[in-house]
Amino acid sequence: MTGRSRGPRTAGEVTLLLSSDTPIEGRKMSFVNDLTITRDGRKIYFTDSSSKWQRRDYLLLVMEGTDDGRLLEYDTETKEVKVLLDQLRFPNGVQLSPAEDFILVAETTMARIRRFYVSGLMKGGADLFVENLPGFPDNIRPSSSGGYWVCMATIRSTPGFSVLDFLSERPSIKRMIFKLFSQEMVMKFLPWYSLVLELSDSGAFWRSLHDPDGQAAIYVSEVHEHDRHLYLGSFKAPFLGRLSLQSV
Repeated sequence: MTGRSRGPRTAGEVTLLLSSDTPIEGRKMSFVNDLTITRDGRKIYFTDSSSKWQRRDYLLLVMEGTDDGRLLEYDTETKEVKVLLDQLRFPNGVQLSPAEDFILVAETTMARIRRFYVSGLMKGGADLFVENLPGFPDNIRPSSSGGYWVCMATIRSTPGFSVLDFLSERPSIKRMIFKLFSQEMVMKFLPWYSLVLELSDSGAFWRSLHDPDGQAAIYVSEVHEHDRHLYLGSFKAPFLGRLSLQSV
């Protein structure tokens, strides 16, 4: 049984908060992805990337481009779950703002980040935080400058040829590719170019960090800033990377 769990670090016990077997507004969760928690611990906001595909099938989700992803809210006191945003295309990383008035959600296959307001005059509304990103965003984390770090799972070649952009409007070719090749084989056609962006609190581009050949990190999916260093995770590489921000 899978779902959102929690447990004290020292107790060795895990409490299941929400089972993926439980339908939420008529649909079960299949690909629970990222989460962000309010400071008081009451609300947990998380993404379910697809109600059809599971984590191991992420490339099929990318290629199919389905809009069955959701942003959800779990109340730890009432145990209630609400759907905040629906019909998202591969919702991935999610991050509360420092003031906890909105949530950022990476919509990976659309190369954009959505913003959903959870308090204030705009409560319940949503808009685009940034779009037409140079890569396909994965997780989002706060930066010490007051903005956000966004890691690109892979880039879009601009200028140049982007496999994913090319296939996005050609579903028949995508279906043929996955009949002929495995997911691992398809991954070999994706660039190893690693890219991390720092965005302002309004979505403006502040700076970018590049590893064109993927020599230090490939397929960066997680970025965390601590003590003037960035810690980089990958959904493929079996290690963590550390980068000194004083050296860039």
